[in-house]
Amino acid sequence: MTSEALLQNDPAPLVACTISRDVQNFDLLIEDMESELGEAWGDLSFEDARQFFRQPESGGLKFVAIALDQEDESLLAMIADLIKSAKVQGIKVILIADEVSPMALHQLLQLGAEDFIPYPLPEQALHDAIERLNAPRKVPAVDFIEASLPVPAKHGGANGIILPVHSIAGGTGATTIAVNLAWELATIEKKGPQPRVLLIDLNLQFGSVSTYLDLPRREAVYELLSSTESMDDDVFKGALMNFNDKLSVLTAPTEVLPLDFIEPVDVERLLDKARAHFDYVIVDMPTTLVAWTETVLTAAEFYFAPIELDLRSAQNILRLRNALRAEELPFEKMRFLLNRAPKGMDLSAKARIKRMAENLEIAIEVQFPDGGRPVREACDQGMPLGLEATKNPLRKEIHKLAASLHARQTEQLEAAQ
Repeated sequence: MTSEALLQNDPAPLVACTISRDVQNFDLLIEDMESELGEAWGDLSFEDARQFFRQPESGGLKFVAIALDQEDESLLAMIADLIKSAKVQGIKVILIADEVSPMALHQLLQLGAEDFIPYPLPEQALHDAIERLNAPRKVPAVDFIEASLPVPAKHGGANGIILPVHSIAGGTGATTIAVNLAWELATIEKKGPQPRVLLIDLNLQFGSVSTYLDLPRREAVYELLSSTESMDDDVFKGALMNFNDKLSVLTAPTEVLPLDFIEPVDVERLLDKARAHFDYVIVDMPTTLVAWTETVLTAAEFYFAPIELDLRSAQNILRLRNALRAEELPFEKMRFLLNRAPKGMDLSAKARIKRMAENLEIAIEVQFPDGGRPVREACDQGMPLGLEATKNPLRKEIHKLAASLHARQTEQLEAAQ
């Protein structure tokens, strides 16, 4: 570690520094900085940092890690000025917070800090944060949303539609469908502005949307979900991520949470806010039915349910239909998507599909072929099929579904005008 004196006198280039009231209060941060950067970093107090940012050599830093705890909340104005000074110099900011209040943390994040890590530091958290700083396409969606073009009237503006995807049985590809449907809708227009699309991962325990798009999970998601009653536009946008400047994403939280961590009123507030900012809101649902499933179903335009041609899917459809009808909930909103459907020449399979639909009194309107190995590879690499395997048969069918949804919505909006 380079001392404060060396920070100003040592000609060896520094790539980063910590800024805190006393860095010795963050011993784990010292260890991780040494592990990641060796001797190429320094540490500064808040006061010294103010002077340092006025020096030309400060512009050579790649990032600063500002560490604070509860005692530092009285110094928020000074810390805010440090973040602003760092941004002016083009220096990226990572916040290290030890039991700092959500409101204080939110205020500092809104000033432009690129990332936040709770203290004590989770294993590899600083390493991952540094890597994210070097990944230009993985940035918070605040600037992306506010800087994007105004929504054309034909796309709906403040009246976006909710499209949940809820797996009827484990392994039916709900997240794969949700991610790729969101991407296809976000890139559906060949000319002119694209629709604004938000993908929400409400599988609070083991959601994998972030994995399938190679996006980090952010503590801001937990803060948003834990206090939706105080959610405003800035808090909402601050929790989103941006994928390739086309798709906004609300990932699952960083930690595994119980599904009753949020209540129906929380989900209602979240969906209302999402509809106000986006034309299409794709919601990746947990397989389990929870208290707020009804809230999402009621708000949905269609409720997509991926299934497979097997007995477990048939049994679960029957149980779900009985449960919804017993509660007088709109089962007619369900749209069943047969994933890994047999090929067109398999006549016996076609007969099985027909019998399944007739016996369960449902319509199987969409059949997705098995995309095979390229689908798994695209998911592992964090890329939609539309970027990784454009000619894949599964991608083509998801594109058709997106096109039909968009055409229907556009016709309805034009008729309403």
